[in-house]
Amino acid sequence: MKKQIYVRGPFLSQSGYGEQSRFALRALKSQEERFDIYLQPIPWGETGWVWADNEVRRWIDERIKMTQILIHKKQFKPDISLQITIPNEFEKVAPINIGYTAGIETTKVAPQWLAKGNEMDKLLVVSNHAKTTYVNTVAQAQNTQTGEIQPYKLTKPIEVVHEITPRHSPTPIEGFDPKTKFNFLMISQWGPRKNFENAIKWWVEEFIDQNVGLVLKTSIKSNCVMDFEYLEKRVESLLNGYKDRKCKVYLLHGDLTEGQMSWLYNHDKIKAMVNIAHGEGFGLPLFEAAREALPIVTIPWSGQMDFLHHDGENYFQEVDYSLRPIQQEARWDGVLEQDSMWAFADQGSYKMTLRKTHKKWKQAKKTAEKLQILLNEKFNEEKLYSQFCDAVHTQSAEERKWSESLSQVELI
Repeated sequence: MKKQIYVRGPFLSQSGYGEQSRFALRALKSQEERFDIYLQPIPWGETGWVWADNEVRRWIDERIKMTQILIHKKQFKPDISLQITIPNEFEKVAPINIGYTAGIETTKVAPQWLAKGNEMDKLLVVSNHAKTTYVNTVAQAQNTQTGEIQPYKLTKPIEVVHEITPRHSPTPIEGFDPKTKFNFLMISQWGPRKNFENAIKWWVEEFIDQNVGLVLKTSIKSNCVMDFEYLEKRVESLLNGYKDRKCKVYLLHGDLTEGQMSWLYNHDKIKAMVNIAHGEGFGLPLFEAAREALPIVTIPWSGQMDFLHHDGENYFQEVDYSLRPIQQEARWDGVLEQDSMWAFADQGSYKMTLRKTHKKWKQAKKTAEKLQILLNEKFNEEKLYSQFCDAVHTQSAEERKWSESLSQVELI
């Protein structure tokens, strides 16, 4: 018998959580014999929305409409809810409730995430870093029966399910043709966690007298004209201190299709992908670049290690780092706690790794090609879809036991 599943997430958003939501939909849709799928879209900050007119988008729109009709008629009684968002937004709306989150880039989760996680029947996360951080976080709580102060942890089952994006045929980006023959690529939304400003400044300082390029695919919040103009001025202000530089910086802004992103990863002038973010839930652009055998320059910490590290060996160009408290401007009450830490790339190590990647690119490319083979073997689309569906629908004996054991403590 099919299970009615109510999926609530930002699956129309141009964001990391949007990609994660669309992965979940593709997985569930791949096994429609098991699920009747109902959808409730939610926004994700001020990010842009997906405007594609294709079969998948029309299917999403049809399922949203059907869901609203049933809710309006008060005939909607789902068996399972799947909530794809940060845990602060988790709600109990069905007999079985599953929270699916990604944004764990630090050394601990907020106490609210523990409490909300324990309201769910199960949690799904996108990396082993996320799971380990969730499981190891301990808060202080008060027993409602005895008044005793005691440790408070996640008590519900938690499982890692890696996400993946489909491969697409390359589609050229009109007008994109960097003058420099050797270019590094950075892809990210601009913000405190992504560490873009240091990544750009230190890169320029390393290649200031060389004919090397840096391609920035980025935005602040959305892909509108005002966002581009603001971002352009911000990049220009960073570069003003390096007026005599030979190196070039190119800004790519606006919506790119999956095919255009594939073309970018495979462009003969794009030689390596750079990311020194303070942490990643998974690091999907890094994964996509690695899957296309693009050499990766990054730190050995957080979610990306699930696909960049295999059998005791790192398959990327490694940048040293240290764990330090998150910056004041990155703190977000109830999400990013002031006593949590994340990674800070070492400036000297970053520059040295950039230099080495440039000078010994053929060696870096061989490493990337080995990684590509491993990813094609281990990150199989059908296998991950099946794993996700089983995680949503099937409970082990241990999971059922955990679901039945309710905690008698609440957070102070």
